[in-house]
Amino acid sequence: MLLAGCQVGPEYRRPDVDVGQSFRAAEAPTGWLAADQVRVELPDQWWTLYRDFELDRLMTSLQENSPTIQQALARYRQAIAMMKAANASLYPTLTASAQVTRADVPTAAPSGAVLGGFGPNTEYNTGVGVSWEVDLWGALASDAERAQSQVQASSADLAAARLSAQAALASSYFQLRGLDQHIMLFHSTVRTYERSLTLTRNLVKAGLSDPSDVPVARAQLEAARSQMIDTQRRRAVLQNAIAVLLGVAPAQLQIDPNAVWKADIVSTPAGVPSELLLRRPDIAAAERRVAAANAQVGVATAAWFPSLTISANGGYQSTQFSKWFSAPAQFWALGPALAATLFDAGRRTARIEQAQAEFDLQAASYRETVLRALQEVEDAMVQLALLQEQSQAQQRAVNASRESVRMKRDQYEKGIADFLSVAVLETTALNAERTAISLQTDQLAASVQLVAALGGAWSVNDLPNPGDAVRTP
Repeated sequence: MLLAGCQVGPEYRRPDVDVGQSFRAAEAPTGWLAADQVRVELPDQWWTLYRDFELDRLMTSLQENSPTIQQALARYRQAIAMMKAANASLYPTLTASAQVTRADVPTAAPSGAVLGGFGPNTEYNTGVGVSWEVDLWGALASDAERAQSQVQASSADLAAARLSAQAALASSYFQLRGLDQHIMLFHSTVRTYERSLTLTRNLVKAGLSDPSDVPVARAQLEAARSQMIDTQRRRAVLQNAIAVLLGVAPAQLQIDPNAVWKADIVSTPAGVPSELLLRRPDIAAAERRVAAANAQVGVATAAWFPSLTISANGGYQSTQFSKWFSAPAQFWALGPALAATLFDAGRRTARIEQAQAEFDLQAASYRETVLRALQEVEDAMVQLALLQEQSQAQQRAVNASRESVRMKRDQYEKGIADFLSVAVLETTALNAERTAISLQTDQLAASVQLVAALGGAWSVNDLPNPGDAVRTP
């Protein structure tokens, strides 16, 4: 172990990525902190900030049953087992054996003639052996470092899978609730259109309206019903997708469409770009894979140097069972073995080049992961800012549409306007309200996107410590 200082291979340095000093979104939307303000840690169960008990219940089911999370957990356990195997190579190997052999072996005369055997005899052997490959050049240590880095990468992958599943569930749930709002709006609209159709028929009978207004009113009513049915279909499909995400059969999940629902938009600061390197599990996983590839270069480089193995064995060997474990039957052997490859037609050089190419690949992947993370944060911040402005403008449009419908309906009931003009304005008002609902859903989805883009409640401190990971996974 005193020779650990002879470890060959490049020293690891994390690849540099210019992330900038701040995010480009200069103005934070209402309810969000500016990018240069101090970041407040999110709770582990960040979705509770939306104050939706049904979402909380679904998240609990997700943690317990999600196939995506279970797959990531299995890969993490697999990485731990591989790390244990790599770490075990640093220590001696102890073997034990016991053997009983009965044989009749021919003998040779001094003249070279082969004589028959002297009859079968029995030989008893038992012993223990110890062998240890001295890690002169750090090949085994580098391999252990590679495995430890892979464990950390797998741990970060598990956190990323968990965060991705949570964000997908939250976004899908908000979309589902948005569709519920659309359906409720359609129910109200259909009732209004039914009353309009009845009123139109009465006005036609009284001679106060043109008979052509009746089919216009009927067409308006049936179109609203058709749109409502289409929205119900989309809701059923989305609920089935949520069930699969939760790891349950679609028939086993039922989310009440009539529940009173109103979610708060989560307020969280974006921080500064450099913090993403410490907060995003996918970035941490990519960086750990760079470290693992760097360690593999060391493993490949060490193959150029000779290996030293120290072996020892001892035991008892006798042809008589009664004297098997007697002192005269003892034997032992001890000695080192030094081995080196003199010619391999360039195999070791090729393996070093392969390891270096893998390092370059993982470094490029790390830089791409960082840049994509920055893009996701920028996108979410821009969406939140502009969606809020758009939502405010849309609400003004809704109010104006309602007022225009009210005025035109009064004119129609007084016989100074036809129903077609009323129907056009009612359709415009309906579309305006549907757009307002969609914008609210989009704002919630964008807030989830920003939470996920910032890494949720995860930080690089949640990675397992390499030393602790070797002893206690």
